[in-house]
Amino acid sequence: MQPETEERVRSTAQLDEGDHERFKHLVLEGYTPKDGEFVALGNSVVAGMVNATPVRALCGKLWVPGRDPQKYPLCPTCKEIAESIGWTLPSE
Repeated sequence: MQPETEERVRSTAQLDEGDHERFKHLVLEGYTPKDGEFVALGNSVVAGMVNATPVRALCGKLWVPGRDPQKYPLCPTCKEIAESIGWTLPSE
């Protein structure tokens, strides 16, 4: 096995099981400091979908994105965390 494939297999084995398939989750992909430019955190949903690599949601769920999030309700834990840090969420 190639190193990249081995890492993907290792990461996939540690994915969270459970309700992640019942909800859409929020992911912090980066931030913009008040006096600077955007800082990426390496947690990109698009990259996760394209490369089949896991991302971590605000609630802590680790999964490989691949389903249409519009079909699912928002994770209540992600929503609570996002609102607590001042994010404005679109209505569902």
